[in-house]
Amino acid sequence: MENLQMLFMGFSVVLTLENVLVTMLGAVLGLIVGAMPGIGSLAGVALLLPLTYKFNPTTAIIMLGSLYYANMYGGSFSAILLNIPGDSPAVMTALDGYPMATKRNRPGQALFTANMSSFIGGLIGMLILTFMGPLLADLGLKFGPAEMTALLLVAMTSIGWLVGESPTKGVVLTMVGILLASMGMDTLTGSPRYDFGNMYLLGGIPFTPFVIGAVGFSQVLKLMEERNKKVEAHIGQKLTIRGSMLTLHDFRRLLPPAIRSGFMGTFVGVLPGAGATTGAFLGYAAQKAFKSEEPLGSGAIEGIASCEAANNAAAAGSFAPLLALGIPGSGTGAVLLGGLMMWGLNPGPLLFSTNPDFAWGLIASLFLANLLTLVIALGIIPFLVKILTVPVKMLIPIITVVCVVGGYSTSNSMYGVIIMFLSGLFGYILDRNGYGVAPMLLAFVLAPLLESNMRKAFIISHGSLGIFFEKPIAAFLIIVLFAIILTPVVKFVLRKTGVLKK
Repeated sequence: MENLQMLFMGFSVVLTLENVLVTMLGAVLGLIVGAMPGIGSLAGVALLLPLTYKFNPTTAIIMLGSLYYANMYGGSFSAILLNIPGDSPAVMTALDGYPMATKRNRPGQALFTANMSSFIGGLIGMLILTFMGPLLADLGLKFGPAEMTALLLVAMTSIGWLVGESPTKGVVLTMVGILLASMGMDTLTGSPRYDFGNMYLLGGIPFTPFVIGAVGFSQVLKLMEERNKKVEAHIGQKLTIRGSMLTLHDFRRLLPPAIRSGFMGTFVGVLPGAGATTGAFLGYAAQKAFKSEEPLGSGAIEGIASCEAANNAAAAGSFAPLLALGIPGSGTGAVLLGGLMMWGLNPGPLLFSTNPDFAWGLIASLFLANLLTLVIALGIIPFLVKILTVPVKMLIPIITVVCVVGGYSTSNSMYGVIIMFLSGLFGYILDRNGYGVAPMLLAFVLAPLLESNMRKAFIISHGSLGIFFEKPIAAFLIIVLFAIILTPVVKFVLRKTGVLKK
């Protein structure tokens, strides 16, 4: 009850004209930044931080927090309409969002599903943050290197299920992703790995150009191949909010995965370094265990809902360790932490008692940003959907320009553009041969985190594997890992013996 009273006090801080306006401005900027490949919340918050120096600290953090949160919404726009993820969590959204928009001719409903799921997931994350924030932050501290290694191994192993009924393809692509992520300087010893004598490769392969190429530019190559084929126009496409609304049946399909992923994403958000990408992936992977009307990856509402709810819940959950312990859960969180210190505030257990108006004002602003972002995002759906009415021959150069700009923006050099083109060609070849790129991309983004935590665990245990079995959480996750590995083997044996029907 005390937390509820403090939340109402936070709303009294937020619901002033100045703070409502900066919340709306942050939400709009977050949507724009999220929809632009290569920018992301980290760059958006970092660029905006110096401009807030003369703001009241509460007003400043409200604006930055709104931008960070709304960015999760915006990343799905380009992922659904162009198959170009605006940021790394949106890689999962593209798996079902783009097929639903194009193959099923329901772009408005795909965007509506993403926005509504984001709202539900974010709302769950904020409610948990309000009533259980310090408790969740304390739980996050229990996840040391051993626990994080086990969790990431579970995540990496589950990737195989993302390619339908062929875990072998998933394992191959996961290994490719890990191999590519290993290129560059060794983070522990500083020695070069797989650089082939090229100075640019010493810094590794940048993620943003890689994902834009593998997902976006490969789509350009596919469109070029099919440009002369007869393409069905979106005849009768309803470019209105009403025409984009979900049916009651659609909403019933959306709700269970959104709620489930909301809880899961919040938990992942409090883990140091896990972030919204891991949350989106685990939410999507968990949906595999539940029934979907259409197969995941073919335009299923459940697929969009699970990953969008998870990544928004993770964004909300990441504020728990940041505010309660002063521990950022992501790069964006680290920038926000720097902002708090710049304004003379000390995040930690005393923040809620020494600066309650600031802490609870920020939490209340997230509720407001969640609602405002939903309203704004739903309002612009009719304009966004018009992208799909652009002829293919015009769409090809537009997407190419977006890919080139996104690839260049990360390194401000042609190196990023070259990586984008090469990964696009590689992604196109994989697609032509029936290999989806999602497992490779997710392994690529999670591999550095896995390597870092695994090394720390072995340093602590002096090279002993016992550290993964001595702690209850790590031991439980290792059991889950073996269950995931053995499941396809057991199914194969049962099918061969006739016990399980094909």
